[in-house]
Amino acid sequence: MNKKSYGAEWSVNYNGSRGTPTISEGKIYIYTGTGHLVCMDEKTLDILWQKSIEKDFNASNIRWGVNESPLVIGEKVIITPGGKEQNVVALNKNNGTLIWQCAAEGDLSAYCSPLYIADQQVPLLVTMTEKHILGINADSGEKIWSYPYYNQRNIHPNTPVYSNNLLLCTSGYGKGSVMLRLTNGGRGVEKVWENTQFDSKTGGVVKIGDYVYGSGDNNKYWFCLDWKTDEQKYKDRTIGIGAVIAADGMLYCYSEKGEMALVKATPEKFDLISKYPITMGTEQHWAHPVIYKGILFVRHGNTLMAYRIK
Repeated sequence: MNKKSYGAEWSVNYNGSRGTPTISEGKIYIYTGTGHLVCMDEKTLDILWQKSIEKDFNASNIRWGVNESPLVIGEKVIITPGGKEQNVVALNKNNGTLIWQCAAEGDLSAYCSPLYIADQQVPLLVTMTEKHILGINADSGEKIWSYPYYNQRNIHPNTPVYSNNLLLCTSGYGKGSVMLRLTNGGRGVEKVWENTQFDSKTGGVVKIGDYVYGSGDNNKYWFCLDWKTDEQKYKDRTIGIGAVIAADGMLYCYSEKGEMALVKATPEKFDLISKYPITMGTEQHWAHPVIYKGILFVRHGNTLMAYRIK
């Protein structure tokens, strides 16, 4: 097994790695908790280039350390340093040179990984910073629109969820969710609904059919809402709140109490099929599980587990 260091990781609080690496065309992009974007060769793990948000983008780190997965679009790799002028930047993915910079609203970054929306009249990059939801032209870096969005701590780790002109943004710390409709080919937004109960902090949400599923923060339930109207279909406390992913009409719910649950994705009820405890590993049960080729991967601190599910 090839193993090489990519540099120091976050050691101030909740020590260790943060955002998931992004792999594209033989290169690995790692955005470390210490604010370094590192590009490595996928086969040799040699470092090809790297950038520092403090030295290269006049930005500063944030309370819990940067937690963002780089977004690769064509020849660009995009991150959110959170500097006043270089708030969001696009770099050449092969050599790290600056392609564009966007001052946006000058907010600090907010632990959010950006989203690319390709079906509008403009190529749209959407992300959340300290106090705003941003719409940026992914080709030019022009800020197209911004929408005020903040909570008690200005922390927004959940990547927005998009479907058919509707954009759902959700966060905890007393905020909740807002559904925005993209207008004028992606050049603007308008509010469709707002729901303070559906307040996922770090666990994310998933859309299946006409419904959205996830768990809360202050409201410690699992929820199902109508995607278009925010009508609550159920709320349930069968297991603890946590992260959710979906596959084949099923929800895979990994609770902060260390429960892995298989739940049928239906608006009728929290239909628990089975569950089992995650007993190996260390510290918090916060990492999102991943499904790949019929294998469910679960990381808990210093341990990675693989379960055959198909």
